[in-house]
Amino acid sequence: MSLPDFSLQAELFSTAGLSARLFAETDRYRLFGKLVYPALAAARPALEKCYCAENGRVALEPVLMLGVSLLQDLDGVPDRQAVELLRYHAGWNFALNRQLGDPVFHASSLVNFRHRLTEHDQSALGFTTILEALEKAGLVSRQSRQRLDSTQMFGRVARMSRLDCVRESLRLALQELEPLVKWESRPLFWLALWERYVESQADYRASSETLARKLSEAGADSWQLLQWLREAEQAPLAAGAQARLLARVFAEQFEVQASQPTPAPLEKLPLEPEALPASPQAAESNGSGADSVAVPPAAKDERAPLKEPELFTEAPSHKPAAAPQEDALPKVDSPASGQAGPSQGEPTALKGAVVQPKDKKQLASARVQNPHEPEATYASKGNGQQRKEHVGYKVQVAETVSEASLAPGEPTPNFIVGIVTHPAYESDETGAVKMEAEQAAMGLDKPPVRYVDAAYVSAQELARAAAEGRELIGPAPAVADNNEGRFTTEKFQIDVEGRQAICPAGKLNTQCSRLVEKQSGRVSFRLEWSTHCAGCPLRPQCVAPKQKHRMLVVGEHHSALQARRQEQQTEAFKQRMKHRNGIEGTQSELVRGHGLRHARYRGLVKVRLQNYFIGAACNVKRWIRREAWKIQQAALVLAGQTASVAEA
Repeated sequence: MSLPDFSLQAELFSTAGLSARLFAETDRYRLFGKLVYPALAAARPALEKCYCAENGRVALEPVLMLGVSLLQDLDGVPDRQAVELLRYHAGWNFALNRQLGDPVFHASSLVNFRHRLTEHDQSALGFTTILEALEKAGLVSRQSRQRLDSTQMFGRVARMSRLDCVRESLRLALQELEPLVKWESRPLFWLALWERYVESQADYRASSETLARKLSEAGADSWQLLQWLREAEQAPLAAGAQARLLARVFAEQFEVQASQPTPAPLEKLPLEPEALPASPQAAESNGSGADSVAVPPAAKDERAPLKEPELFTEAPSHKPAAAPQEDALPKVDSPASGQAGPSQGEPTALKGAVVQPKDKKQLASARVQNPHEPEATYASKGNGQQRKEHVGYKVQVAETVSEASLAPGEPTPNFIVGIVTHPAYESDETGAVKMEAEQAAMGLDKPPVRYVDAAYVSAQELARAAAEGRELIGPAPAVADNNEGRFTTEKFQIDVEGRQAICPAGKLNTQCSRLVEKQSGRVSFRLEWSTHCAGCPLRPQCVAPKQKHRMLVVGEHHSALQARRQEQQTEAFKQRMKHRNGIEGTQSELVRGHGLRHARYRGLVKVRLQNYFIGAACNVKRWIRREAWKIQQAALVLAGQTASVAEA
């Protein structure tokens, strides 16, 4: 689309001429037009990259669309209401340099504008534009003290059980394949799967035994469909989005094991989350180039009804079951027709392999929770009654910290300088690394001081901050008390650099071993007291009954963690930690005032765009409030000076 002509000059007969009477100097719409709109207009060259100047009709003005999108989050209105406000709201028109009565657009144009931003990797444009304007105004510097915290964000999906997730993935895959596969090309089991997963639903009131059986049955059906998709003729079908999603769900929820002895031991199948299982070994041909299939009587007539427990059986293969290679899986045949389904906890036995649901402990937090939104993942926080679980995303919010005391009624001088949306299962330390990368892309330097909670503090992070000349202010995580009441690491005086430690009885360690993990390369040290524990009076409080002597394993940066645990007990540290408390109020403002808790869209890209607009709107609101307060203070000073002159 080509772009229309653009000018900051208001027309002669416009709402700008009535600004003195309609809008006071401290009115937020007047201040939006004065402070924010020029910054949005300066971002037009970046917006032009989202349009084609030589193709299509003239587009809607992108500066107007960006301004409307920002006012939406500022006033908390949806697309349709935003267009209505643009039609009759004088404040909106004045803020966006428009006239009342100017033509408006359809609400779907805002959807298309957001799609353009995500498609051209401009999701952060609104946020960075406001941040640069705040920097020019002297309210934000490139390097400033910051506080960082995260909050949960619920995805726009319902949480499903394992059975519902697998069945729904099967249904979506079948519906995707249905218009692409001709009737004569469909496999014999197609009608059974269609009736079972597209035309029927699982009864949630059924017993746990029945639901467990249906889960195993769904795993066998998924495997059967995926095996058929891996045939050479179905290669284009296997590349479909829902087919690939079904393969990912199957790999996350089930495991395939050999049902009979094989030449090589069968290990856990190396299924990639985004990859389909590889082609099975071809069965012996019946002479016509196709696999021999035994068809039950009911299947010979395509119009005959199919019973749910029945699946069709391929002819037995005379080849022995081979161990799966890295890019190949063992051939799986359907259960014989007329056999009863698996009972609770029993795997589905197939001729070449066994498909069984994974144990709950084997399920990863990154697994698909709902096939309608695969990127919404599971996360939990806290323990016991304080435990909170959610399916969605995690949002990291970074805010500047001003240590200056505020006057009564003075708005906050702190602004949001980073907002990162990432999968919910990722840790806060990972989120902090992504925050640093985002701020670097925006031209901001690493903060010299960062105030955080215990989730961001570890021995490695403390050592890294010290090496970079920065401060990470936050309490060290508590030592896990899993030693049945015996002495924990805090009771020992450990000098990692000197490879020495003193136990609570005052004894020096006798041995120290350096351990290196092969995969991660992480270094740790094992300290032992081999000859001191035999006759020690504190042995019952220190050494477990089945141990000969006490051993400790600590990381190479344990000294930094030990120093922080000692420092956090001081009053000076507690006073510094008060600077972090303000981030809790910011999180509450974003959640209650701007809807940060719930995603309006599906997909990490769209949710990230939503949160960037929320962060930009929060900064605009704080900027306008602070500017209005300055105007009021200047008016009070002027009034005081005038009164003094009058009295004189």
